[in-house]
Amino acid sequence: HVQLQASGGGLVQAPGSLSLSCAAYRRTFAGYTFSRYAVAWFRQAPGQVRDFVAAMSRSGGRTYYADSVKGRFSISRDNAQNTVYLQMNDLKPEDTAVYYCAADDGIITSSLRSGQMYDHWGQGTLVTVSS
Repeated sequence: HVQLQASGGGLVQAPGSLSLSCAAYRRTFAGYTFSRYAVAWFRQAPGQVRDFVAAMSRSGGRTYYADSVKGRFSISRDNAQNTVYLQMNDLKPEDTAVYYCAADDGIITSSLRSGQMYDHWGQGTLVTVSS
């Protein structure tokens, strides 16, 4: 049972770069281990629904990306610091959105792209990309 806090958003001109961070904090249950959680990033553009961006399995062995960000974004994690990152390169105006981090300790691989399957969410951080 964790709570997440996202940070790192801001204003950048295309094709610039930004790095987002999401820190996980223990809320309850002494047996909490961050390494057991799959992690992901989602985004919601103005007037749009929430979309999948990137995810990493709880083992850290596999990563998954939306086609729109593949080759430009990279998800990573530091289990010792209980933190997940999203490195965003070659940013485009269509990347403008509120970015949310998510985590879950029971999600299966086939559901990593589905926001409805994550139990823990950060508050979101706004990324604005100008042309």
